Formats: sequence, structure tokens, C-alpha cells
Amino acid sequence: MTTKKKQNILITGASSGIGEALARHYAITEKAANLFISGRDPKRLESVQKACERYNVKVYAKILDVTDKEATKNWIQECEDIAPLNIVYANAGVATLQEIPENIYNTFNTNVFGVLNTIIPAMEIYKNRKDKNKTLVIMSSIAGYHGLPSCPSYSASKACVKAYGEALRSDLKPYNIQVNVVCPGFVKSRITDKNTCPMPFFMSAENAAKIIADRVENNVGLIAFPWPMRLATWLMSILPNCLSDFIYAKLPHKV
Repeated sequence: MTTKKKQNILITGASSGIGEALARHYAITEKAANLFISGRDPKRLESVQKACERYNVKVYAKILDVTDKEATKNWIQECEDIAPLNIVYANAGVATLQEIPENIYNTFNTNVFGVLNTIIPAMEIYKNRKDKNKTLVIMSSIAGYHGLPSCPSYSASKACVKAYGEALRSDLKPYNIQVNVVCPGFVKSRITDKNTCPMPFFMSAENAAKIIADRVENNVGLIAFPWPMRLATWLMSILPNCLSDFIYAKLPHKV
């Protein structure tokens, strides 16, 4: 049995939630040679770094706000210079909570422009490399399947990056760049810790990370789970507005 070559993996938003769980997963399974992780909270990021370094992996941690275009671009190039990147996770994201102007702008700045600030520099680096071991992973959400009245800005921002990633998958194929879009349901994180609405099929970040990493390895284009939520949100997305409006009006809302 052949052992797959270890990867050099970059993950934004790695100080908590799915990002942290992905970093730990790649460290524990020893599938990473080098881990490049970023986040905005120094203490949490340092904790993740130390936890991952217990395994056979080199971890480089960076305090970073992905809404800073130049800083993100420079960091990604620094990581590439240390070790050629194989998987780049554009994972950093925020929840809107109250739909007030400041929060709405922050949601789009992080969930859309933060993704672009990560993906575009990595994509340009990949295009200039001739190897085939190049993957971009965009973190969307089940909420991105249809505009949700309980979280308009969040669902819209996730719908945007979902569509962008799906389009990139074919667009970048001639460059041997693999693109995967991830649409998780409710996963334990600092975002869901603040939720006041029902969260069906709630799962741990560790379980979600394993699903994501395994399906990225198998090059599943759209990684959406759990399947009952994927089916339900897909059905809502194809219903006439009069029916979807009626159903949403009957669902519990945030308090």
C-alpha cells in the first residue's frame, strides 16, 4: 500500500470552529507536512498551534484579518515561499447577528471579500506552477442555497461564494487547479454558540472537519452536509416564492 505525500496546507480562520478542527485533523492524521494557520485572536491561535505541534507537523501561525487585502496577499506569498502550497482553505467567516448596517457590511467584507482576498492570490500562485497538486477550498454554507429571512446577509454572502467557487471549478481545470465548495449545516462554533434559533442535525466541528477533509481528498466538487438539510434547502430554493414565503413564515425565528 502506497502512502500519500504529505501536504502543505493553509487555513484562514483557524483559531476556532471548523478552521481549528481542520488544522487539528490534518495534524493528528499526519497528512500535513506544514500547516499555515491564521486568525484574529492571538490566544486562541497560539492554543491551536501548540495543539497541532504535538504531532509530526510544522505549524506557522499568523495573526491576520482577511479583510486586509494586502496583508492577506503578502502572507499567502510568504507561506508559498516557505513550502509550495497544496491546499488553501478560505475558511474565515462571521455571522451577522443583528441586521444593522455595521454588521451587514462586516458580514460581506469578511465572508465575500475575505474569501476573494484569500483565493485570488493563491489562484495566481497556482497558475504559475506546473504541478497538479493544487487545491482551493471555499467555505460556504447550507444557508447559501437560498436567501433565509432569519439571516439575510449571512445567507446572501454564502450564496455569493458558493456560486463563485462552483464557477471556478471548471474555469481553473485547465490549470490543474482543484476547486471544492463546502456547504456545512449547523456545526459547533463561536457562530452557532450565539444562535437562538433551532439547529437541526447539529454536529461537532471534529466530525465536520473529517467529512470535509475526506471529500476534498476525493475531489467532491460540492461538499454539502448533512444530506437532509441539503435536500430541504435545495427544495426551498426551487419552490415558487409564494410557497417558500409561506413556509418561512411558519418557521421559528431568532429571538
